[in-house]
Amino acid sequence: MSRSSPPRRRATLASLAAELKVSRTTISNAYNRPDQLSAELRERIFTAAKQLGYPGPDPVARSLRTRRAGAVGLMITEPLNYSFSDPAALDFVAGLAESCEEVGQGLLLVAIGPNRSVADGSAAVLAAGVDGFVVYSASDDDPYLPVVQQRQLPVVVVDQPSDVAGASRVGIDDRAAMRRLADYVVGLGHRDVGILTMRLGGDLPGGDRSPQVAGPDRLASPHFHVQRERIGGVQDALAAAGLDPQSPTVVETFEQGPSSGGAAAEVALTANPRITALLCTADVLALSAMDHLRARGIYVPGQMTVTGFDGIPDALKRGLTTVAQPSVEKGRRAGRLLHQPPRSGQPVVEILDTEFVRGRTAGPPA
Repeated sequence: MSRSSPPRRRATLASLAAELKVSRTTISNAYNRPDQLSAELRERIFTAAKQLGYPGPDPVARSLRTRRAGAVGLMITEPLNYSFSDPAALDFVAGLAESCEEVGQGLLLVAIGPNRSVADGSAAVLAAGVDGFVVYSASDDDPYLPVVQQRQLPVVVVDQPSDVAGASRVGIDDRAAMRRLADYVVGLGHRDVGILTMRLGGDLPGGDRSPQVAGPDRLASPHFHVQRERIGGVQDALAAAGLDPQSPTVVETFEQGPSSGGAAAEVALTANPRITALLCTADVLALSAMDHLRARGIYVPGQMTVTGFDGIPDALKRGLTTVAQPSVEKGRRAGRLLHQPPRSGQPVVEILDTEFVRGRTAGPPA
Protein backbone atom coordinates (compact mmCIF):
# COMPACT_ATOMS: atom_id res chain seq x y z
CA MET A 1 0.00 0.00 0.00
CA SER A 2 1.60 3.26 -1.11
CA ARG A 3 1.71 6.19 1.20
CA SER A 4 0.54 9.57 0.01
CA SER A 5 3.16 12.27 0.01
CA PRO A 6 3.01 14.65 2.98
CA PRO A 7 1.16 17.88 2.31
CA ARG A 8 3.34 20.66 1.04
CA ARG A 9 3.90 23.41 3.58
CA ARG A 10 2.69 26.83 2.55
CA ALA A 11 5.49 29.05 1.35
CA THR A 12 6.35 32.06 3.47
CA LEU A 13 8.36 35.19 2.90
CA ALA A 14 11.30 33.58 4.69
CA SER A 15 11.15 30.32 2.68
CA LEU A 16 10.88 32.25 -0.60
CA ALA A 17 13.90 34.36 0.38
CA ALA A 18 15.88 31.20 1.20
CA GLU A 19 14.87 29.59 -2.11
CA LEU A 20 16.10 32.60 -4.11
CA LYS A 21 19.08 33.27 -1.81
CA VAL A 22 18.07 36.90 -1.22
CA SER A 23 17.10 38.79 1.91
CA ARG A 24 13.56 38.95 3.24
CA THR A 25 13.72 42.72 2.77
CA THR A 26 14.28 42.14 -0.97
CA ILE A 27 11.14 39.97 -1.14
CA SER A 28 9.16 42.58 0.78
CA ASN A 29 10.38 45.36 -1.51
CA ALA A 30 9.21 43.42 -4.58
CA TYR A 31 5.64 43.78 -3.30
CA ASN A 32 5.71 47.04 -1.33
CA ARG A 33 8.54 49.14 -2.85
CA PRO A 34 9.04 47.88 -6.41
CA ASP A 35 11.08 50.95 -7.35
CA GLN A 36 13.92 49.59 -5.17
CA LEU A 37 14.49 46.54 -7.40
CA SER A 38 15.26 45.89 -11.03
CA ALA A 39 12.48 44.63 -13.27
CA GLU A 40 14.39 41.36 -13.84
CA LEU A 41 14.72 40.65 -10.11
CA ARG A 42 11.06 41.45 -9.42
CA GLU A 43 10.01 39.10 -12.23
CA ARG A 44 12.22 36.30 -10.85
CA ILE A 45 10.68 36.77 -7.38
CA PHE A 46 7.10 36.76 -8.67
CA THR A 47 7.73 33.66 -10.83
CA ALA A 48 9.20 31.75 -7.88
CA ALA A 49 6.36 32.93 -5.61
CA LYS A 50 3.80 31.56 -8.05
CA GLN A 51 5.60 28.22 -8.33
CA LEU A 52 5.94 27.84 -4.56
CA GLY A 53 2.44 29.08 -3.77
CA TYR A 54 3.49 32.21 -1.86
CA PRO A 55 0.42 34.52 -1.84
CA GLY A 56 2.24 37.74 -0.98
CA PRO A 57 2.58 39.72 2.25
CA ASP A 58 -0.10 39.11 4.88
CA PRO A 59 -2.29 42.25 4.98
CA VAL A 60 -3.14 41.67 8.65
CA ALA A 61 0.53 41.44 9.59
CA ARG A 62 1.25 44.52 7.49
CA SER A 63 -1.48 46.52 9.24
CA LEU A 64 -0.08 45.46 12.62
CA ARG A 65 3.35 46.70 11.60
CA THR A 66 2.21 49.98 10.09
CA ARG A 67 -0.81 50.47 12.37
CA ARG A 68 -2.74 51.39 9.24
CA ALA A 69 -5.76 49.42 8.04
CA GLY A 70 -6.17 51.24 4.74
CA ALA A 71 -9.92 51.75 5.11
CA VAL A 72 -12.50 54.18 6.48
CA GLY A 73 -15.39 52.85 8.55
CA LEU A 74 -18.83 54.23 7.70
CA MET A 75 -21.28 53.87 10.57
CA ILE A 76 -24.95 54.08 9.56
CA THR A 77 -27.48 53.09 12.20
CA GLU A 78 -30.33 52.60 9.72
CA PRO A 79 -30.91 49.22 8.02
CA LEU A 80 -28.02 48.26 5.76
CA ASN A 81 -30.00 48.70 2.54
CA TYR A 82 -30.72 52.33 3.51
CA SER A 83 -27.31 53.32 2.13
CA PHE A 84 -28.31 52.03 -1.30
CA SER A 85 -32.01 52.94 -1.40
CA ASP A 86 -32.24 56.47 0.01
CA PRO A 87 -31.09 58.83 -2.77
CA ALA A 88 -29.59 61.44 -0.42
CA ALA A 89 -27.69 58.77 1.52
CA LEU A 90 -26.53 57.17 -1.73
CA ASP A 91 -25.14 60.50 -2.95
CA PHE A 92 -23.35 60.97 0.38
CA VAL A 93 -21.76 57.50 0.17
CA ALA A 94 -20.65 58.26 -3.40
CA GLY A 95 -18.91 61.43 -2.23
CA LEU A 96 -17.22 59.62 0.66
CA ALA A 97 -16.08 56.81 -1.65
CA GLU A 98 -14.63 59.40 -4.03
CA SER A 99 -12.56 60.94 -1.24
CA CYS A 100 -11.30 57.49 -0.21
CA GLU A 101 -10.36 56.70 -3.81
CA GLU A 102 -8.30 59.89 -3.99
CA VAL A 103 -5.97 58.64 -1.25
CA GLY A 104 -6.05 54.93 -2.10
CA GLN A 105 -8.20 53.86 0.86
CA GLY A 106 -11.10 51.47 1.05
CA LEU A 107 -14.55 52.04 2.53
CA LEU A 108 -16.01 49.61 5.06
CA LEU A 109 -19.73 49.78 5.82
CA VAL A 110 -20.09 48.84 9.48
CA ALA A 111 -23.39 46.99 9.85
CA ILE A 112 -25.06 48.07 13.10
CA GLY A 113 -28.66 48.49 11.96
CA PRO A 114 -31.77 47.87 14.06
CA ASN A 115 -31.85 44.15 13.24
CA ARG A 116 -28.66 43.54 15.23
CA SER A 117 -28.38 43.41 18.99
CA VAL A 118 -26.37 46.17 20.65
CA ALA A 119 -23.83 43.55 21.73
CA ASP A 120 -23.33 42.31 18.15
CA GLY A 121 -23.22 45.86 16.78
CA SER A 122 -20.67 46.92 19.38
CA ALA A 123 -18.52 43.91 18.52
CA ALA A 124 -18.67 44.90 14.84
CA VAL A 125 -17.47 48.43 15.67
CA LEU A 126 -14.66 47.16 17.88
CA ALA A 127 -13.54 44.60 15.29
CA ALA A 128 -13.66 46.90 12.25
CA GLY A 129 -10.22 47.18 10.65
CA VAL A 130 -10.31 50.91 9.89
CA ASP A 131 -8.20 54.01 10.37
CA GLY A 132 -11.13 56.20 11.39
CA PHE A 133 -14.91 56.46 11.40
CA VAL A 134 -17.48 58.57 9.61
CA VAL A 135 -20.75 58.61 11.57
CA TYR A 136 -23.73 59.37 9.35
CA SER A 137 -26.84 60.93 10.86
CA ALA A 138 -27.07 59.13 14.20
CA SER A 139 -29.33 60.02 17.13
CA ASP A 140 -27.75 61.78 20.06
CA ASP A 141 -28.49 58.76 22.28
CA ASP A 142 -27.08 56.20 19.86
CA PRO A 143 -25.47 53.36 21.86
CA TYR A 144 -22.61 52.94 19.41
CA LEU A 145 -21.16 56.45 19.71
CA PRO A 146 -19.32 55.62 22.97
CA VAL A 147 -18.03 52.43 21.33
CA VAL A 148 -16.66 54.41 18.38
CA GLN A 149 -14.97 56.83 20.77
CA GLN A 150 -13.51 53.87 22.67
CA ARG A 151 -11.47 53.02 19.56
CA GLN A 152 -9.59 56.33 19.95
CA LEU A 153 -9.48 56.82 16.19
CA PRO A 154 -10.31 59.98 14.21
CA VAL A 155 -14.07 60.54 13.92
CA VAL A 156 -16.09 62.79 11.60
CA VAL A 157 -19.83 63.19 12.16
CA VAL A 158 -22.10 64.04 9.24
CA ASP A 159 -25.29 65.96 10.10
CA GLN A 160 -25.94 64.64 13.60
CA PRO A 161 -25.39 64.52 16.51
CA SER A 162 -23.81 67.93 16.83
CA ASP A 163 -21.84 67.48 20.05
CA VAL A 164 -19.65 64.37 19.85
CA ALA A 165 -16.55 65.18 21.89
CA GLY A 166 -13.37 65.36 19.82
CA ALA A 167 -15.14 64.78 16.49
CA SER A 168 -15.24 67.12 13.52
CA ARG A 169 -18.61 67.61 11.84
CA VAL A 170 -19.94 68.32 8.35
CA GLY A 171 -23.49 69.54 7.94
CA ILE A 172 -25.85 72.30 6.85
CA ASP A 173 -27.94 74.90 8.65
CA ASP A 174 -31.11 72.80 8.65
CA ARG A 175 -33.17 75.34 10.59
CA ALA A 176 -32.33 78.29 8.35
CA ALA A 177 -32.87 76.25 5.17
CA MET A 178 -36.30 75.04 6.29
CA ARG A 179 -37.18 78.52 7.54
CA ARG A 180 -36.62 79.96 4.07
CA LEU A 181 -38.87 77.35 2.48
CA ALA A 182 -41.56 77.79 5.14
CA ASP A 183 -41.45 81.59 4.78
CA TYR A 184 -42.29 81.09 1.12
CA VAL A 185 -45.21 78.75 1.89
CA VAL A 186 -46.61 81.06 4.58
CA GLY A 187 -46.17 83.98 2.20
CA LEU A 188 -48.44 82.20 -0.27
CA GLY A 189 -51.19 82.42 2.34
CA HIS A 190 -51.10 79.01 4.02
CA ARG A 191 -52.12 79.00 7.68
CA ASP A 192 -53.00 75.33 8.36
CA VAL A 193 -49.90 73.29 7.62
CA GLY A 194 -48.76 69.77 8.30
CA ILE A 195 -45.19 68.56 8.75
CA LEU A 196 -44.22 65.06 7.67
CA THR A 197 -40.96 64.12 9.37
CA MET A 198 -38.56 61.23 9.58
CA ARG A 199 -38.39 59.65 13.01
CA LEU A 200 -37.65 61.84 16.00
CA GLY A 201 -36.36 59.14 18.35
CA GLY A 202 -36.46 55.45 19.12
CA ASP A 203 -39.39 53.15 18.52
CA LEU A 204 -42.60 53.81 20.39
CA PRO A 205 -43.71 51.52 23.24
CA GLY A 206 -45.12 48.32 21.82
CA GLY A 207 -43.00 48.57 18.69
CA ASP A 208 -45.68 50.30 16.60
CA ARG A 209 -43.91 51.70 13.52
CA SER A 210 -46.94 53.11 11.71
CA PRO A 211 -47.02 56.91 11.14
CA GLN A 212 -48.08 58.76 14.28
CA VAL A 213 -49.06 62.32 15.16
CA ALA A 214 -46.18 63.54 17.32
CA GLY A 215 -47.52 64.90 20.58
CA PRO A 216 -45.93 67.62 22.73
CA ASP A 217 -43.80 65.13 24.68
CA ARG A 218 -42.41 63.55 21.52
CA LEU A 219 -41.65 66.96 20.01
CA ALA A 220 -40.05 68.23 23.22
CA SER A 221 -37.39 65.54 23.39
CA PRO A 222 -36.48 64.24 19.93
CA HIS A 223 -33.06 62.64 19.64
CA PHE A 224 -32.47 63.50 16.00
CA HIS A 225 -31.03 67.01 15.75
CA VAL A 226 -31.72 67.38 12.01
CA GLN A 227 -35.45 66.69 12.26
CA ARG A 228 -35.74 68.92 15.32
CA GLU A 229 -34.11 71.82 13.51
CA ARG A 230 -36.21 71.43 10.37
CA ILE A 231 -39.40 71.44 12.41
CA GLY A 232 -38.03 74.46 14.26
CA GLY A 233 -37.53 76.27 10.95
CA VAL A 234 -41.24 75.90 10.15
CA GLN A 235 -42.17 77.09 13.63
CA ASP A 236 -39.91 80.16 13.25
CA ALA A 237 -41.62 81.10 9.98
CA LEU A 238 -45.07 80.80 11.56
CA ALA A 239 -44.06 82.88 14.57
CA ALA A 240 -42.58 85.59 12.33
CA ALA A 241 -45.94 85.79 10.52
CA GLY A 242 -47.82 86.20 13.81
CA LEU A 243 -49.16 82.63 13.77
CA ASP A 244 -49.04 79.99 16.49
CA PRO A 245 -45.73 78.13 16.06
CA GLN A 246 -47.22 75.08 17.79
CA SER A 247 -50.16 74.84 15.38
CA PRO A 248 -48.72 72.48 12.70
CA THR A 249 -49.84 68.87 12.74
CA VAL A 250 -46.56 66.93 12.90
CA VAL A 251 -46.63 63.31 11.73
CA GLU A 252 -43.63 61.12 12.41
CA THR A 253 -42.86 58.18 10.14
CA PHE A 254 -40.56 55.34 11.15
CA GLU A 255 -40.21 53.75 7.73
CA GLN A 256 -38.62 55.06 4.54
CA GLY A 257 -40.40 52.94 1.97
CA PRO A 258 -42.10 54.09 -1.23
CA SER A 259 -45.47 54.49 0.51
CA SER A 260 -44.27 56.00 3.81
CA GLY A 261 -44.97 59.60 2.87
CA GLY A 262 -48.43 58.74 1.60
CA ALA A 263 -49.32 56.95 4.81
CA ALA A 264 -48.05 59.92 6.84
CA ALA A 265 -50.06 62.34 4.68
CA GLU A 266 -53.22 60.33 5.31
CA VAL A 267 -52.63 60.51 9.07
CA ALA A 268 -52.04 64.28 8.91
CA LEU A 269 -55.16 65.02 6.84
CA THR A 270 -57.29 62.80 9.07
CA ALA A 271 -56.04 64.63 12.15
CA ASN A 272 -56.64 68.05 10.57
CA PRO A 273 -58.73 68.15 7.36
CA ARG A 274 -58.10 71.93 7.09
CA ILE A 275 -54.44 71.42 6.14
CA THR A 276 -53.57 73.15 2.86
CA ALA A 277 -49.80 72.54 2.81
CA LEU A 278 -47.63 69.54 3.69
CA LEU A 279 -44.02 70.42 4.45
CA CYS A 280 -41.85 67.30 4.40
CA THR A 281 -38.40 66.95 5.96
CA ALA A 282 -37.26 64.70 3.09
CA ASP A 283 -37.99 64.56 -0.63
CA VAL A 284 -38.81 60.85 -0.48
CA LEU A 285 -41.68 61.63 1.89
CA ALA A 286 -42.91 64.46 -0.34
CA LEU A 287 -42.90 62.38 -3.52
CA SER A 288 -44.76 59.56 -1.81
CA ALA A 289 -47.28 62.02 -0.39
CA MET A 290 -47.88 63.50 -3.85
CA ASP A 291 -48.55 60.05 -5.31
CA HIS A 292 -51.00 59.32 -2.51
CA LEU A 293 -52.82 62.62 -2.97
CA ARG A 294 -53.10 62.13 -6.72
CA ALA A 295 -54.65 58.70 -6.15
CA ARG A 296 -57.26 60.40 -3.95
CA GLY A 297 -58.01 63.02 -6.58
CA ILE A 298 -56.24 65.81 -4.71
CA TYR A 299 -54.16 67.92 -7.09
CA VAL A 300 -50.81 69.52 -6.30
CA PRO A 301 -50.52 72.50 -6.12
CA GLY A 302 -54.12 73.36 -7.03
CA GLN A 303 -55.64 71.77 -3.93
CA MET A 304 -52.59 71.02 -1.79
CA THR A 305 -49.09 72.43 -1.57
CA VAL A 306 -46.31 69.88 -0.98
CA THR A 307 -42.64 70.66 -0.32
CA GLY A 308 -39.60 68.51 0.34
CA PHE A 309 -36.00 68.68 1.47
CA ASP A 310 -32.78 67.27 -0.05
CA GLY A 311 -32.96 68.05 -3.78
CA ILE A 312 -32.69 64.46 -5.00
CA PRO A 313 -32.82 63.93 -8.79
CA ASP A 314 -36.37 62.51 -8.87
CA ALA A 315 -37.66 65.47 -6.87
CA LEU A 316 -36.06 68.01 -9.19
CA LYS A 317 -37.33 66.11 -12.24
CA ARG A 318 -40.88 66.28 -10.92
CA GLY A 319 -40.64 69.98 -10.11
CA LEU A 320 -40.86 69.61 -6.33
CA THR A 321 -40.47 72.79 -4.31
CA THR A 322 -37.62 71.83 -2.03
CA VAL A 323 -34.26 72.63 -0.46
CA ALA A 324 -31.29 71.18 -2.34
CA GLN A 325 -28.42 70.20 -0.11
CA PRO A 326 -24.94 69.12 -1.33
CA SER A 327 -25.09 65.44 -0.30
CA VAL A 328 -22.17 64.37 -2.50
CA GLU A 329 -20.03 67.22 -1.20
CA LYS A 330 -20.88 66.22 2.37
CA GLY A 331 -19.29 62.85 1.67
CA ARG A 332 -16.23 64.40 0.05
CA ARG A 333 -15.69 66.84 2.93
CA ALA A 334 -16.14 64.15 5.58
CA GLY A 335 -13.57 61.93 3.90
CA ARG A 336 -11.06 64.74 3.47
CA LEU A 337 -11.43 65.81 7.09
CA LEU A 338 -10.67 62.24 8.11
CA HIS A 339 -7.73 61.82 5.73
CA GLN A 340 -6.32 65.31 6.32
CA PRO A 341 -7.31 66.39 9.82
CA PRO A 342 -6.82 70.04 10.84
CA ARG A 343 -3.22 70.92 11.68
CA SER A 344 -4.36 72.39 14.97
CA GLY A 345 -5.51 68.96 16.08
CA GLN A 346 -8.79 70.49 17.17
CA PRO A 347 -12.14 69.37 15.71
CA VAL A 348 -13.76 71.66 13.16
CA VAL A 349 -17.31 72.21 11.96
CA GLU A 350 -17.98 72.75 8.26
CA ILE A 351 -21.42 74.13 7.37
CA LEU A 352 -22.21 73.81 3.66
CA ASP A 353 -24.58 76.00 1.66
CA THR A 354 -28.06 74.93 0.54
CA GLU A 355 -30.30 76.18 -2.27
CA PHE A 356 -34.00 76.93 -2.15
CA VAL A 357 -35.62 75.43 -5.26
CA ARG A 358 -38.90 77.15 -6.15
CA GLY A 359 -40.55 74.29 -8.01
CA ARG A 360 -44.07 73.73 -9.25
CA THR A 361 -45.67 72.08 -6.22
CA ALA A 362 -46.42 75.15 -4.08
CA GLY A 363 -49.23 77.62 -4.70
CA PRO A 364 -51.82 79.66 -2.80
CA PRO A 365 -54.35 77.71 -0.73
CA ALA A 366 -57.46 76.64 -2.62
